[in-house]
Amino acid sequence: MQNEKRRIFIITGMSGAGKSQALKMFGDLGFYCVDNLPLALFENFINYVRQNDATRNIALGVDVREGDRLREMPKLLKSLAKNDFSIKVIFLNASDECLIRRFSETKHKHPIHKKLVAAIAHEREVMAPTLKLADEIIDTSHFNLGELKERLSSLLSLKRAGDMQISVMSFGFKYGLPKECDIVMDVRFLPNPYYVPALKEKTGLDPEVQKYIMSFKETRDFAQKFADLIKYLIPKYIKEGKSYLTIAMGCTGGKHRSVFMAHKLAEYLNKLRLSASEFHRDIGV
Repeated sequence: MQNEKRRIFIITGMSGAGKSQALKMFGDLGFYCVDNLPLALFENFINYVRQNDATRNIALGVDVREGDRLREMPKLLKSLAKNDFSIKVIFLNASDECLIRRFSETKHKHPIHKKLVAAIAHEREVMAPTLKLADEIIDTSHFNLGELKERLSSLLSLKRAGDMQISVMSFGFKYGLPKECDIVMDVRFLPNPYYVPALKEKTGLDPEVQKYIMSFKETRDFAQKFADLIKYLIPKYIKEGKSYLTIAMGCTGGKHRSVFMAHKLAEYLNKLRLSASEFHRDIGV
């Protein structure tokens, strides 16, 4: 780890081209993000990073508000290279028509306090030297949020399934749907151990309950088909730029069927070398 270069991504470009969304995505992926760090403090920040070994992936937002200080960018990037950092400058761009439309729709003010058309023209002039430094120029004129995430994921080489954090949870419908889930699967169609006196007070983590649930062909068929579906979907979500995925499995009380099926799915995903954790919301209710 000591020999790996720290990665610094400079996220810059035109106001309204998607810089804030790009930084948010970097943050979701575990990067240490700083938006609009004054270039006058740049050297102090780098010294802090060098002393903090845990801070290895960094994304810095730099925009037109730096004004004339942007001329210092080549010197700053050169100093980073000397300090053994891996540096990439990503410039987000968009057409004038697109930027005007976005500012009009959001009613946000342009950081340059002029009429919008004049502000965009002035910003292009100020940002021209930074544009020349860019390693990647992304025109977001026709991008939606998902497409921007996909493009950035591609640049970051983050299309591997291991880059996604997956949480598999169980719950009871009688206690309400979990709000934080992305995928919900209702397993109340499976045979219910609750009605077996010897199993009623046990949970889906007990071997006796697991053996009972898996003794039915419909359970075995469902487990395989649902696991195959999740395995198919995960690369699609990663391609869309998603870094966290929560799969919720529910039964009536959240104690038997959903607990076992969530446990079995998490176990399966970890065997595939995915990063999956399990959580049983209502098991103790």
